[in-house]
Amino acid sequence: MFKRWLPKTGAFFEFFEQHSHLSKEACAELHALATNPDGLESRVKRIKEIEHRADEIAHLCIDTLHNTFITPIDRSDIHRLIRRLDDIIDAVDSVAARMLMYRMTEIRPEMRDLTQTLVEAVDEIAQAIEDLPFLNKRADSIQESCWEVYEAESRGDAHLRTALVSLFDTQTDPMVVIKWKEIFEGLERATDRCQEAAHIISGIVIEAS
Repeated sequence: MFKRWLPKTGAFFEFFEQHSHLSKEACAELHALATNPDGLESRVKRIKEIEHRADEIAHLCIDTLHNTFITPIDRSDIHRLIRRLDDIIDAVDSVAARMLMYRMTEIRPEMRDLTQTLVEAVDEIAQAIEDLPFLNKRADSIQESCWEVYEAESRGDAHLRTALVSLFDTQTDPMVVIKWKEIFEGLERATDRCQEAAHIISGIVIEAS
């Protein structure tokens, strides 16, 4: 259905940019939920809608890859990057879905630290992707953004450890412990996916240098 509209060299940077903007939207919604649990159902629904839109972009990107002869960067890097970007939103959607399923209307403060770190990581991913079409001129800026993602991932690890210690120290209900442990680890997993995306972007820059 889409083939007759596909450009000969693809629009891969546009796909990356559109997808990264959706990641920012999804993470902002999750951070807002962590700040104020009111409207849990509507925010989770919104995140699911964003995830569906991101899936469409990822599928179109891969379809375009299969039908494009010349690509601006290595084909495998395009495939890996769009998949990893999609994994970020999938992880966010999974956390949001669990919060709704578990009816988590009382938010632990540690969640806000984890979602804030995730927001910072996806912001840097989006900045790196915005610079990617100009990688010959903005290589240093891209690598700086990637480094900021690595730093955010390290903070995410530290926040996870703090969150789990606090959870085990203050919560006696084992079911609540299990639920929050899943949510905290899901948030840290999303930050890990950001780090993996940054590795791919950094590798693209190195290969082009």
